Amino acid sequence: MLVISRRAGESVLIGEDIEIRVLETGSRRIKLGIQAPETIAVLREEVHATREQNRAASQGMPLDLVAPLLSGLPGSCAPPKKRSSSRHPRR
Repeated sequence: MLVISRRAGESVLIGEDIEIRVLETGSRRIKLGIQAPETIAVLREEVHATREQNRAASQGMPLDLVAPLLSGLPGSCAPPKKRSSSRHPRR
């Protein structure tokens, strides 16, 4: 692991396309700005970990359980179920 000290306004380059700039420093946190090509995913570690946990959990999910859930989503191929309009009659 490379450890580099930087002050606010200074940056670190990774390859030719990625720049990490220290925007602000405080007593308990720093604010970083990351400039990278759109083809490179930039995620916080906890978001990446959650994504991987969800991906692993979905590997064991039988398709016949998932299909009914997907059919209710907007843009799905199956038409959504009709809702009863008895709660809000038209005037």
